[in-house]
Amino acid sequence: MSGAFQIAAIGLDAQQKALDTIANNISNINTTAFKRTEVRFSEVLASQPVDGATPASALSGEVSNAGVESDALYLLNEQGRIDSTGNPTDLAINGAGFIELMGPGGQTLLWRGGGLKVGTEGQLMTASGLELKAAISIPTDAKAIEIGSDGVVRAKTSADEIVEIGQIMLVKVDDPASVERMDGGLYRALDSARLDEAKPGEDGAGLILQGSLERSTVELNEEMVQLLMVQRAYAANAQVVQAADQFMGLANGLRR
Repeated sequence: MSGAFQIAAIGLDAQQKALDTIANNISNINTTAFKRTEVRFSEVLASQPVDGATPASALSGEVSNAGVESDALYLLNEQGRIDSTGNPTDLAINGAGFIELMGPGGQTLLWRGGGLKVGTEGQLMTASGLELKAAISIPTDAKAIEIGSDGVVRAKTSADEIVEIGQIMLVKVDDPASVERMDGGLYRALDSARLDEAKPGEDGAGLILQGSLERSTVELNEEMVQLLMVQRAYAANAQVVQAADQFMGLANGLRR
């Protein structure tokens, strides 16, 4: 009977992780360029050794289901809807690429776009204060900046001259599991991450769109359907615990 408790506990834990993931998706439905997370379940198999078998020969024993494992998968390649805002300080990426940012302590952060601003020393940075790794400085006499779809940044000076001041490159993530999600739609590249740099418009990295924002890839209707399914699965596992507890109570009563 203890096996029923164990099986139900594994199921409850897996469905709880799914509930947490769906709740996080829904809470970020209005976060710029947010990529939804999907929970995928897989069976964990274990080999059953034959009585008296050596460890080497135990590998040839029968295989049984030893539980379920859940993994959170970032759907980084899903493209969110791009809306034109008309604001020249807004930036979006139409494609699979990311813009590299300089994080605290020199760590590399990945960004899918959002609001930009000019720092106190003229450096181009995100609205949250993170500087672009491209290290682009805006001239003090610049009246406007233009960011082309190819990532080339130009400034219009007070003398109405157009000056090229930098190039924003994009990087593609080889494995979504090699990045860690952070607040504000940012991702941190882990040590195992392989980042392939490309110029916007090349190698499938995508194009940079000025005056636009990418919306979250979360669809409320889909998340609510998934939420109902997970809640029912959670309730079913809870009923297994309740039934096993009732049987244990009956068994204890019979012993008396």
